[in-house]
Amino acid sequence: MTLDPVHFDGIARLARRIDHGADERDRRAFAETVWESFLDPLADDGRTVVEPVDERVRRHVDCEDVALHDRPFPTENGLDAGTINPTTFKNGLVIDIAQAAMSATPSDLDLHRSRTTVMTVHSNDTTMTVDETWGKFDAGYSQSRAVKIPPLPRFAEGVVHALALYLAESKHARDHAADVEDLLVLDGPLYPRGLLRWADQHPDLADFLIEDPRPTTVLENYIRLVERFIDRGVPLVGFVKNPATRVITRTLKNKREIDVSTPWNDDSALFTRLLERGEYVDDIDGTRWERDESALTYTNWFRSRGGVDRPLSVDGNALGVERERPLKDYEVTFFIVYDPRDDLVYRVEAPYAFTRDPETRDRLTIQLLQDVAIAHGPPTIVEKADELARISRSEKASLRETLETQFDTSQDRTYDDHRWNVE
Repeated sequence: MTLDPVHFDGIARLARRIDHGADERDRRAFAETVWESFLDPLADDGRTVVEPVDERVRRHVDCEDVALHDRPFPTENGLDAGTINPTTFKNGLVIDIAQAAMSATPSDLDLHRSRTTVMTVHSNDTTMTVDETWGKFDAGYSQSRAVKIPPLPRFAEGVVHALALYLAESKHARDHAADVEDLLVLDGPLYPRGLLRWADQHPDLADFLIEDPRPTTVLENYIRLVERFIDRGVPLVGFVKNPATRVITRTLKNKREIDVSTPWNDDSALFTRLLERGEYVDDIDGTRWERDESALTYTNWFRSRGGVDRPLSVDGNALGVERERPLKDYEVTFFIVYDPRDDLVYRVEAPYAFTRDPETRDRLTIQLLQDVAIAHGPPTIVEKADELARISRSEKASLRETLETQFDTSQDRTYDDHRWNVE
């Protein structure tokens, strides 16, 4: 049943009660102030959290021109992992299943066939046991493992999801590192951001990071992956489709010398204002902003040492994982791409070991800009990996039914599951 017009208008009139503060022109001006005055570098309590790798600059490139540019990296590989999402059963088990896959351009059918599958299991029943050895299937092309999670009732779903996802992805990446000749693009951040965030969320999760070997094993996989690519001289990057970092905005909010409230919810909103090109034009109701959609805009590369990037910085301890190279090699560096055609920003991450070199930095920049321009969004190689790793809705339902049969139980459903057929 839809809203009647009178009800719609009644709801819309509520907006008149809200004074949204500074107007759009003021917010754009404040964004310029942040860019000019606070990012070269940005410090928090005397510690640098964000600074340019080289010069602080914003650039734009015509979408068609960059799409026709020669490819700096002739071949590309993408990596992604998909899950069925955490599922709770009436016998107390909480389970998630992840499968990771790697794509290649040009296509490599044997590589595309390979999968790494991980099932994570949580139960408050101390008698529950799991055989955690790795096994082979699909004529040896693929491997699988089940992992038991210790009792963490409040965080069971989040933990089984994160560990399944990151363990499958990192193991698959390490096992197929030699298949990457020129460039690897991870679908998501360079390091397991969801896992690194646990230390700040709750004492129980912080203790789990310290006491249980599984999270550190996962992080070690990513660290060893980075080391292997550095040793081979083959770059890898993380392409973040929905960047939600708040290092810059949170630091600005804490600065007493800034007498204007920071209006952005996260760093992406700030960079959107900084990278959006256009002009104010006359309209019936006064003036309106008209966006220029002809060119991609992007920032320089920045070094990030704040928030969840801190553990892998020169100031961090990497959750106790030993790093075999100079610590600065592992630091997260990033640049932001704004695609005006969809009004979206993307974050591209890479280890400082690669972006410290101006030539490699420029090649990575052009490659990813070209990928976005051609795909009109995330790189095609990432979408290809996503298609390989994705578990469809019908497949998720079938897997859950199989688990119900295997455990002689049924899924613990709620009314919302019944009403909305939630996955």
